[in-house]
Amino acid sequence: MGSTTAVARSVVPCSKACQLIVRKEDALALSSHFIVTGLEAGHQVFAMAEPGRLKEFACRLSAKGFRPETLLHNRRLVFLTAPNCISTIFKSNEPLSRGLFLRNGSLLRWVSDWSWACDGSIELRSVLTFQRRIHDFVHSIAGLSLCTVDGEGMERSSLLALMADHRRAVKLGGTHEQPSLT
Repeated sequence: MGSTTAVARSVVPCSKACQLIVRKEDALALSSHFIVTGLEAGHQVFAMAEPGRLKEFACRLSAKGFRPETLLHNRRLVFLTAPNCISTIFKSNEPLSRGLFLRNGSLLRWVSDWSWACDGSIELRSVLTFQRRIHDFVHSIAGLSLCTVDGEGMERSSLLALMADHRRAVKLGGTHEQPSLT
């Protein structure tokens, strides 16, 4: 597809803010920063990504002095392995009813790396449905979210659909889209 430099960002400082990062090189650094900042603030952080990306997050956390194993054990950090986690978290009408979500905890942060969806193994319509359901859940509890996707591995039409659907989900959540800075 060539070099993708499109970035849709919602940078309004409110509890329902969400960004969609569409560039591989920015996505890992920004996602890691989002996770670290949340953990430093005492937030519960969920990260949904393919196994290799979750391993990268754990390595970056270790490099920053965090102990990922401990954070995972006490549920301050929750890794959800995509795409297998999708069917698990949406089995009931209430996502995460299995006890992962600390209801009496502080603010929740959610990182969704949608790059696993680029390989075409899951229909785009299903990916968009999962994206909307995750946003609905995060927005219902006034959480913060960050979505990323590797634009190099996704067809242009699919990437545009993902971006448009993300914009709609963010607007329905009460935030206002800001124009891209890049």
